[in-house]
Amino acid sequence: MRPSAITLSYILNDVLNESKLQQVDSLYKEFETPEKANKIVKLKHFEKFQDTTEALAAATALVEGKLGKSLKKVLKKVVAKEAHEQLAISDAKLGGVIKEKLDLSCVHSPAVAELMRCIRGQMESLITGLPPREMSAMSLGLAHSLSRYKLKFSPDKVDTMIVQAISLLDDLDKELNNYIMRCREWYGWHFPELGKVITDNLAYCKSVRKIGDRTNVASSDLSDILPEEIEAEVKLAAEISMGTEVSEEDIGNIRHLCDQVVEISEYRAQLYDYLKNRMMAIAPNLTVMVGELVGARLISHAGSLLNLAKHPASTVQILGAEKALFRALKTRKDTPKYGLIYHASLVGQTTAKNKGKISRMLAAKAALAIRYDALGEDTNAEMGAENRAKLEARLRQLEDKGIRRISGTGKAMAKVEKYQHKSEVRIYDPSGDSTIPSTSKKRKFEEVEEEDATEPTTSAVKPKKAKRELVIEGE
Repeated sequence: MRPSAITLSYILNDVLNESKLQQVDSLYKEFETPEKANKIVKLKHFEKFQDTTEALAAATALVEGKLGKSLKKVLKKVVAKEAHEQLAISDAKLGGVIKEKLDLSCVHSPAVAELMRCIRGQMESLITGLPPREMSAMSLGLAHSLSRYKLKFSPDKVDTMIVQAISLLDDLDKELNNYIMRCREWYGWHFPELGKVITDNLAYCKSVRKIGDRTNVASSDLSDILPEEIEAEVKLAAEISMGTEVSEEDIGNIRHLCDQVVEISEYRAQLYDYLKNRMMAIAPNLTVMVGELVGARLISHAGSLLNLAKHPASTVQILGAEKALFRALKTRKDTPKYGLIYHASLVGQTTAKNKGKISRMLAAKAALAIRYDALGEDTNAEMGAENRAKLEARLRQLEDKGIRRISGTGKAMAKVEKYQHKSEVRIYDPSGDSTIPSTSKKRKFEEVEEEDATEPTTSAVKPKKAKRELVIEGE
């Protein structure tokens, strides 16, 4: 059995006592000293690399589970002579490649892994004629080269470009807003009516750059910038403008500012196209679900696509609203329903009462899309498109819920009741028209008594009253 280990050389060792390999837990005791290690394994072949470049190529091939040219040459030259023996390897994937290419029997087990570790611990004593200082320098140089290679070609580092691009895009938007506001305010002293006629910021800056002084409007051709009716309105406004006069130096500075706005706007459009292409290449399913800008902001907020893939759907839903979340938890109020995902098109096109439901469903599907993009091998966007279609169907169902009512069982549509117009007929009350205050209760009571005195007595109480009056007259 021949295990192979690598520093800046290929090393093949013969195992002298294979019975010791069966005792995996106590195998390290047999490598405590160089003397014990030499009783277990024996150096079979040692081949040094020519330079660090060759060593890096071989190490990279081993890490990726590939059979390099130099390793293939060594195995053909040395091991092929004794093909009846097994070759112990530390990588099962590499063993499959060796078995397929060279038809060599390979073995990989926990005992082999422990043996590899013990050999690396006693590497200096097992290899004769190589100073420890030189071995350390070679190992350190190869480790640095391999780390630089991994960092350079790591797919995880590609999303760094997205993080920087979306941050730069936000910075450009802020600077553009400041520049345009300054340009409108500055040129507004000279030609204030132009800002009301031209609402588009980029067209405004291009027009200012071409016009300069407002007296040049009549002779300026703005047809390539503005529509015909807007151009006529600008020329009419220039004739009756109430702006103040400015010098040529002021106009020159304003034109220079307009040049900056136009250049930054063009660069922003180019950067947005670059970001869109990078997002479709790295996270196509997430891009289909929430769009390029929202997806890039989610990746930027999490730090990387892999970190974002580790977040659950509930975290993706409120990512970007941490301040509101902790404030709500502290004050025991309702927690936020959405964060950065609020700006997705699916959330924006729904009504206010359904935004929370849609954001929750969108976050759940987006979390699946993120993990598929970060950990999957495919680069298509079929899964994202399928989930987006499901969400759109669910959105239409929620929007139509107020129109179509589902019955109690949820299986059959409820019958629509016949519409009947019910209205009450009210009679006009003229008492509200009078402005005379109503009479008091005392006055009403006196009037009632006078009316009763004039009417003939018919009740049982009134004869008693008459009888009492007769007694008084008799006296």
